This record gives sequence, C-alpha cells and structure tokens, in this order.
Amino acid sequence: MRSGKKIAVIGGGAAGMMAAATAANRGLEVYLIEKNRRLGQKVLITGKGRCNITNGTDIQGFVDNVPVNGRFLYSAFNAFSNWDTVAMLEDFGVPIKIERGNRIFPKSDRAKDVVYAMTERLKRSGAHIVQDEAKAVVSKDGCVSYVELQNNGKLYVDSIIVATGGLSYPKTGSTGDGYRFARENGHTIVKPEPALIPLEIYENWPKELQGLTLKNIKIKVLDNKEKSVYEDFGEMLFTHFGVSGPVILSASSYIKKPQENRYKLRIDLKPALSIETLDNRVQRDFGKYSRKIFSNALDDLLPRAMIPIIINLSQISPVKEVNQITREERLRIVHLLKALELSIKSFRPIKEAIVTAGGVSTDEIDPKTMESRLINGLYFAGELIDVNGYTGGFNLQIAFSTGYLAGSSC
Repeated sequence: MRSGKKIAVIGGGAAGMMAAATAANRGLEVYLIEKNRRLGQKVLITGKGRCNITNGTDIQGFVDNVPVNGRFLYSAFNAFSNWDTVAMLEDFGVPIKIERGNRIFPKSDRAKDVVYAMTERLKRSGAHIVQDEAKAVVSKDGCVSYVELQNNGKLYVDSIIVATGGLSYPKTGSTGDGYRFARENGHTIVKPEPALIPLEIYENWPKELQGLTLKNIKIKVLDNKEKSVYEDFGEMLFTHFGVSGPVILSASSYIKKPQENRYKLRIDLKPALSIETLDNRVQRDFGKYSRKIFSNALDDLLPRAMIPIIINLSQISPVKEVNQITREERLRIVHLLKALELSIKSFRPIKEAIVTAGGVSTDEIDPKTMESRLINGLYFAGELIDVNGYTGGFNLQIAFSTGYLAGSSC
C-alpha cells in the first residue's frame, strides 16, 4: 500500500535504480527520471562489458580502497554490503564468480544480465519510470519543492534523490547535471577530476604496439625524485596515445598533475624472475639461437610485436649475430626486460575516466542517510558525491550502497 509520499529519483544508473526500487519497496510513490532511452547505460560498459559488480573484501577493505573520504561510507557499506549486492543479483537469476583480487563478476561475464536484474527489481517495486530530462531541482524555505522537467512540467515531490553520475563517459548520460543541481541549492562542489583513467605517454613507440595486452607484468610509478608512489601486478594495454588496462587505471589514482613531468612508469616484463635468473634465461636462449641474428633470438622471451621495440631501445644491431653479442649488451637487454621505462605526459580527457573524483562535498551530506545538511528532503547517491574507489568493484558498490541508503532514508 502506497503511503502518499512522492519521491523523485534523478538518474537511471546503478545508484538511481537502487534508490528508486528501495524507496518504492517501502510503499512510497517513486518517479525515476532518466533522459536516456535505456536504464543502466554506464553499467553496461563497466569491466569491458563484463561488469565488475563488487569485491569480496570486508567493510574495512572497502573503506581502505576509497582513497578520498572513505570513512564517510561506513554507514552506507553497512546498510547494504557487497554480500547484499550478491544476494540481490542471485535472487534475480544472476549467479556470480570471484576472480583475482576478490573481484566479483556475473558468472556469465555479461553486464547486461546485471542491468536486466536491476531493471526487473525496479519494475517489481512499482516505481514509475519517466523518460524525460530534469532541468532544475527547486527548493523553497530550506525544503525540496519540485523537479522541473523538460517535457512534463513540474513534478512536486516530498524528497528528491540526485544520482546523475559524474563527468565520465558523457554518452551514457553523465554530463555533470547533478553538480549544477547541487550548486543551485547551495552545495559546495569539489572540482571534478578524472580518476581511474588511461595515461598519455611522451614516447612514440607505444603507438606501434597499439592493442597489445601484457599479462602478469609488474608496474611501478616513480616521481622525479625516483620515489615509488605506486606498484601493482596484473594486466596493461598499449594504445595509440600511451597505456591503459587495470594496473594503469589503478595507478592513475596516485598521480597528481602529471603534466609537470613529475612521473615515469617502469614496467617489469618478467616479475617472476630475478635479474640473475633472467640473465641465465637470456644466455640459454642465446645459446639456443647462437647461429641466428639478434632479431630472430627473442621469440621465446617476448610477444612478437615487442621484439623490434626492445631491439631498438637496446641499441644493438638487429642483424648482429647472437654469438657476437657482448656481456654488456646482454645485460642491457636484461635491464630493459626488468625496467622498461616510459615518461608520463598527462591523463586522457575526463570523459574517458572510469569514474570522476570530486563532486558534492561530503561535509554537506549526512553519512547516515545521504540527505543534504542544507536542504531538507534532498539526497545524493553514487558518483556525484566526492568519493571514489580504486578498480576492483569498489565504485559500483559505492553506487549500490549509497543508492540503497538514500532510498531507505527518504
């Protein structure tokens, strides 16, 4: 039975769908406003379409993996945990699996299954889906009043949950509208910055490796004083502008103002081998290919596309016979394999970020309810808030947890 209280939720992503269904399941009259033709547009592209739903760590692990304002999320994570997310999806026929780093994915590897489950939950809750664009959030005398819609006039409500996302992937609808709604209602917006974003590189040779994925490598990000600011093990990708992939996206969260030539990236192509062990391996390969030229002696060590790059960087002639390579030259090759360096130029544009850092200041939001401290009945959820996590399912869980808490509290 409906209570007569009317709620507007702006944004049909993970946070908005969660908030709307949760509020509607409490008997509230809920209107989910979404300007896209489909719900969950950004969820569909997460994890390269596989959807890293959440992570298998504990609550403290989640807080530790949110480098900005992680403590603000304790109540949200406790209200709706990672295992609540798993149970919700499994109830709607989406079994899960756990991969390296406790990353949790749908067993099907299909993000659309997650969106389908959330859409079904929303429909069953009785929430109304309004395909329209919110143009303004209007409050009077310190309380919310109505949402002004582009095509359907004014929607008068008792509470408004803003879950419009940040500035990343604007084609999915994240165009920064929520920042304006918050600012027009007196809120402080911490400057939006890209987070979890690919890196542009000064060197040209990564372009020649565009599309090449390196697995089981180790990276280290060093500042201009040779101090390590981040290390990781996993997978990376070369692109036409530089580098991307999981370890690169994670590393980007630790990099500040890369345009000032402050950082370089060091790649260990053979992290399982010590320098001595790798040198012995190279010597064995050179013995095996002793009658060949240098360019034909690295097939067992490297992906074929990388061989010309390493040869060029080693400054050894590609036609030099392997049995003529000196110890000094061989050690130069070993060094390249263990410490291949690139100079970080800049982040890619913010529209390519996985998530946006910055947003509505957490000082102005009650962490126990997600309600504004400035406007009664105004709530925020998801990426719009000044919180962001590392890769590994943490950001989607932030959306689920804050959306649930807002929907439970409004």
